[in-house]
Amino acid sequence: MQANDVRVLKSAAIPTSVVGVVAVLVAFLSAGGKGALGAAMGALLVGIFFSISVVVVSYAARVSPQMMAIAAMVSYLVKVLAIMAVLSAFRDTTAWNTQAFAWSVVVGTLVWTGFEVRAFMKTKMLYVDPEAGAPGKGDA
Repeated sequence: MQANDVRVLKSAAIPTSVVGVVAVLVAFLSAGGKGALGAAMGALLVGIFFSISVVVVSYAARVSPQMMAIAAMVSYLVKVLAIMAVLSAFRDTTAWNTQAFAWSVVVGTLVWTGFEVRAFMKTKMLYVDPEAGAPGKGDA
C-alpha cells in the first residue's frame, strides 16, 4: 500500500470506529444486549467491507492506473452483492436487533464515505507524471 492509501484508510477507519462504538452504546441503551450486538455486527461489516475495497483499489493502482477504476467498480459491485447476501441470510435472525444492525450499517457507511472523500480531497496527488517527456520531443 502506498502512503496516500494508508492515510486515506486511517482517515476513514478511525472516525467510523468511533461512530461504531457510539452506535453500540446507543443501541445498548435503547434495545439492550441484542441491540448492542446488532450495532457491533453492522459496524464490523462496514469496517471490513470498506477496508477490503481500499486495499483492492490500492493494489490495482500499483498494477496499472486503468485497473484502478475497474477494481473500484468491481469491488463496489461485489460489496453490494455481499451486503445483500448478508442481509438476506440474517433477515429473520433473533440473535440481534436487526434495526440496530441496519442503522449501524447506514450510519457507518455514510461516515466512512464522507471521511474517505475528505481524505482524498486533502491528499496532494500529481495529475501528471513530472518525469515524462513531451510527446514528439524525442525519448521520453
